[in-house]
Amino acid sequence: MTRPLTEQVVVVLGASSGIGRATALRFARAGSTVVCASRGTDALNALVEEITAAGGRASAVRTDITRPEDLQALAAEAEVVHGRIDTWVTMAGVSVYGTIAQIPLEEFRRVSEVNYLGHVAAAQVAVPALERSGGGVLVGMASVEGVRSLPLHAPYTASKFAVRSFYDALRMELARDGARTRVSTILPAGIGTPFWEHSRNHTDHLTKPPPPVYAPELVADVVARMATHPRRQAVVGGASLGFLLGEKLNPGLTDVVLSVLGRRMQTSDRPDTGTDVLDTPTPGPGRVHGEHVSHLVRRDLFTTVSERLPRPGEALLALRARWAR
Repeated sequence: MTRPLTEQVVVVLGASSGIGRATALRFARAGSTVVCASRGTDALNALVEEITAAGGRASAVRTDITRPEDLQALAAEAEVVHGRIDTWVTMAGVSVYGTIAQIPLEEFRRVSEVNYLGHVAAAQVAVPALERSGGGVLVGMASVEGVRSLPLHAPYTASKFAVRSFYDALRMELARDGARTRVSTILPAGIGTPFWEHSRNHTDHLTKPPPPVYAPELVADVVARMATHPRRQAVVGGASLGFLLGEKLNPGLTDVVLSVLGRRMQTSDRPDTGTDVLDTPTPGPGRVHGEHVSHLVRRDLFTTVSERLPRPGEALLALRARWAR
């Protein structure tokens, strides 16, 4: 039984900008105690100041997701200071754009190290901590690109396929062992965050999310709901439906369409800034929103309906976990 948000201690790993920052702010507004973690000290401090100035409760722990000792220290500080962890949200991620021929192998390796192995290392720390609290919720950030590949984004897409599969395997193992911790995976469509400005870019132009572009707050709302009503998987953004159906019904035709439209969908007419956060923390105080779009979709019927539809398979998995105890 999950605690109400007003009583929860929530770790948000990857809180310095974008969806992670929006998620930390969303939990704080709901009355949760938020432990904000990322590589960017300035961005974390600015976030904690924003939360506390509004009357919320938050603390900052500088954490590099690729360093297991940082993750252990994050969990230990949250438990020592706040007594327990009820929800752990892993949002950290990096990106590289370009053709496979253009992108050096070490950049593929770096994306995998953060987006996949970092999530694995975080889960290995988070699950025992959540179990010590009597059972909680682990929320992991995947992507609709973890179901349908896009050109020019192979390192990121491959990492999201891997991390989505990882969370599926973890979910089944926890059910087998009778664990009380639930695992929810989030699959957003294109979200209007600084992700695109922060991506390393081997193309000639600043990259952008395929339209329509959804507000980060929409994803944060879904994450907050998972903390009290965990689901196996939540897809955010109605545009995801086209990707999912294309992959399911005719992946070959979808390959052809994206080979023609993929570059146009993902690149703008603006020059790239030449800056990224592949190897460095988020610069400055951090931001929730990116600068690449003027209009964000803030309400989405598909997202609202899909996260509330009954899913018998999930209930059966929960019964399997209870039977295994």
